[in-house]
Amino acid sequence: MPAYVIAHVDVTDPQAYEGYRSQVMATVTAHGGKFLVRGGTVERVEGNMDWKRIVVLEFADKAAAWRWYNSPEYQRILKIRQSASRGDVILVDGAPPA
Repeated sequence: MPAYVIAHVDVTDPQAYEGYRSQVMATVTAHGGKFLVRGGTVERVEGNMDWKRIVVLEFADKAAAWRWYNSPEYQRILKIRQSASRGDVILVDGAPPA
């Protein structure tokens, strides 16, 4: 069953964040993942959260997502993201096949 990494990111240092953004794709694809959403305009439909940037990654399963997240390659650039932004990241199972 696919698994999704969903991140709400508020970039606080765009110049430093670029160092993360330019390297993250290679780490995701190396672990079989792909970007489904990478930024773009956010339009609030309901609620009060002030979402700035949304990222959605798809992996084959939760184990693959965790392998990516914990990989040395990602952990090395994660520090850049954490210092240049704030936000929340979750990992969720996809819906079972119909």
